[in-house]
Amino acid sequence: MSDSELISHYRQTGDLTHLAELFLRYHTLVYGVCVKYLKDREEARDATMQVFEKLVGTLLDHTVENFKSWVYVTTRNHCLMQIRARKGKFMEEFSSEHMENQFRMHPEEEPLLEENLTKLEKCLDTLIAEQKQCVQLFFIQEKCYKEVAIITGYELKSVKSYIQNGKRNLKQCMERHD
Repeated sequence: MSDSELISHYRQTGDLTHLAELFLRYHTLVYGVCVKYLKDREEARDATMQVFEKLVGTLLDHTVENFKSWVYVTTRNHCLMQIRARKGKFMEEFSSEHMENQFRMHPEEEPLLEENLTKLEKCLDTLIAEQKQCVQLFFIQEKCYKEVAIITGYELKSVKSYIQNGKRNLKQCMERHD
């Protein structure tokens, strides 16, 4: 089912299995955005769950036409609110990387971002299983080589090779789809 169909079925039935399917599709994206803004894996995991918990009520009250873009913006706003809330608790310097700029906030750029994310997801699916697993652990879950080796059971040199070859294959796949 498409995202729109899942949302429609959820709105009609209130069946949370439809939201669970959306969670499975987009938890990696949401987690990645949370890590980017919050700079802490544990906080990012918590924020990911909080974003999806909000969906239970929000999707009943709001019409969402493009779920992927909407959940990206919702996640970003959630993270910014968390950063704002903890502002008085301790001092932290922010570089320009942490701040939104007008280019990124411009709504006309969101379809391009979504298109690239969709291409990346499709290209990830073309990798052999070992490369895909290592690339996801290393880049998306931000594990180090040693952690990836422990999680997967592969030798360290194999992990490095899978990541390097996976990255190259992703780049080639993305270029072919441009």
